[in-house]
Amino acid sequence: MSREIDNDLDVLGRRNGVQSNWQDVYEPSKLVARETLRIIVSFINEKNIHLVADEIYAATAFNQPGFISIPEIIEEIDCNRDLIHIVYSLSKDMGFPGFRVGIVYSYNDAMTSCARKMSSFGLVSTQTQHMIASMLLDDIFVEKFIAKSAERLAKRHELFTKGLAQVGIGSLKSNAWLFFWIDLRRLLEDSTFEFEMALWRVIIHDVKLNVSPGSSFHCSELRWFNVCFANMDDETMRVALRRIRRLCDCQDAMLAKQS
Repeated sequence: MSREIDNDLDVLGRRNGVQSNWQDVYEPSKLVARETLRIIVSFINEKNIHLVADEIYAATAFNQPGFISIPEIIEEIDCNRDLIHIVYSLSKDMGFPGFRVGIVYSYNDAMTSCARKMSSFGLVSTQTQHMIASMLLDDIFVEKFIAKSAERLAKRHELFTKGLAQVGIGSLKSNAWLFFWIDLRRLLEDSTFEFEMALWRVIIHDVKLNVSPGSSFHCSELRWFNVCFANMDDETMRVALRRIRRLCDCQDAMLAKQS
């Protein structure tokens, strides 16, 4: 959850005499491990805190360990299920961002009642519901689609990270998601916010690649950039790697000249 949303919730809470406290827990480029999930569920149960599990990337796992859903965890340990809520969408797993189909699943009757009343502001058309239902009822198709997606994600991730490694750019180990974090410290003149943003502007405007600086995600280490690797074909990936290689060569030459 972004800092802007946190601030909006704080303002809304204060207006209604309620203090809102939020903590976003996730592992960059990786699915949250089973033991970590167990710790989180035990903690929220002990402190009586609501847990909203965003499982939108559930089927993007392409390496082990695979995805662990919160319902699996609450079957293993005792907890107050009224505190557990799950959100999901077809936009990532099935590649349907334009259909705007989302799901809220909660064990809390008050929560589901509220969500049902609010759903009138974002109704999914009957035709879309019929199409999506028909697709999801085809178990063979869904299983083949997810398996093929995982195979392609794994291959693309391997090719991309190997290409980056050839020019001395490392990345966080990843086992899921459609993007990962690359380490561009070798291209930074200094570890400051200003130099990170300067490098980002060079990549966007001169190199013509769409990446996001870690500071936009409130990353505490100034060197990480977020790159989506799943929204391009193989030739586009090769073009991107050639541009990154040229950027590294130019930056190395510039830094050598300065020293």
